[in-house]
Amino acid sequence: MFSIIIPTWNNLPFLQLAVDTIRRHSAHAHEILVHVNDGSDGTLAWVRAQGLKHTASPGNIGICFAVNRVAALATQPYLLYLNDDMAVLPGWDTRLLEIAQRLAGRRFMLSSTMVEPGGANNRCTVAADYGRDAATFREAELIAALPSLRRAHWLGSTWPPTLLPTWMWTEVGGYSTELSPGMSSDNDLSMKLWHAGCRTFIGLGDSFVYHFACVSTGRIVKNDGRLQFLHKWGISQRDFDRICLYRGEPVELDVALKGRTLDEADRALLAKARLRARLSMTYKPAVAFTADDRA
Repeated sequence: MFSIIIPTWNNLPFLQLAVDTIRRHSAHAHEILVHVNDGSDGTLAWVRAQGLKHTASPGNIGICFAVNRVAALATQPYLLYLNDDMAVLPGWDTRLLEIAQRLAGRRFMLSSTMVEPGGANNRCTVAADYGRDAATFREAELIAALPSLRRAHWLGSTWPPTLLPTWMWTEVGGYSTELSPGMSSDNDLSMKLWHAGCRTFIGLGDSFVYHFACVSTGRIVKNDGRLQFLHKWGISQRDFDRICLYRGEPVELDVALKGRTLDEADRALLAKARLRARLSMTYKPAVAFTADDRA
């Protein structure tokens, strides 16, 4: 059904939990594909012992290179990108597959809703603390609480876990490696899909994963993804999310399935946003990308 791609960087307890919950809580058989950055904490040996299909690099090559490399192994019709610090919850794949099949033949990207211990200010998540690491994860309590956590579906699927047809991933070339090690690469993928004609970006309020959050990003030297996005696309990331995707906006599923259509008011806002971007770019020079930025 899904080719689930998981990049990981010496986060073995989290990766083990992610794989375990996929195996226990999925209604369908999925292909699990892992890219191992470094792996000196035992990750590479564990992945091999589990018989998981994988790619590997001796050091951390960043999200963009990692997901592109491992996605080349995908054999299923749908590609799902999952962070290694996520645990999937019962019913997560049933709803995603149901909606994906309703959208067969169309361009789309779907997201499960993340339950996060620190997600109070994010309209795309549910804020609830059921543990800050794999050892303290209160899985049984969270599963019991799931009915009360259900929320409205929302527009603007951007962040993992994201599901899209594998042919669409190939069509746009996956993640953009100039954004290595990966800040704003999720938003950039949504923009690439938008330019390819995708108008259906839906977050499902009844498909859940638990996200421990920022397990790896705190260890890297971050690229200025927002500035790179601005210069690449001629619009700020914030304005694209707000005007085109309506990210986080609650929506009825039947309305969301029709896809976003920009009306005259949206087009006027978009024109103003592009003007603001041009002004911003005059005093915010572009960031040069070098191969050394991957490390």
